[in-house]
Amino acid sequence: MIKNEGFIDRALRVIVGLGILSLAFIGPQTPWAYIGLVPLLTGLVGYCPLYSLFGICTHKKA
Repeated sequence: MIKNEGFIDRALRVIVGLGILSLAFIGPQTPWAYIGLVPLLTGLVGYCPLYSLFGICTHKKA
């Protein structure tokens, strides 16, 4: 897997993922909050399958 997410994209995904995931423990405590794992994991790994599908790359090449 080649990284296709830039630093800002990854940071935002981690922040949003943690925010959504926190709703499983604080707030409405709904199981739907576990959907926050998707942006969290893609942000940590640096690879988004949907970006590959649509040919998007926010990662700067060195």
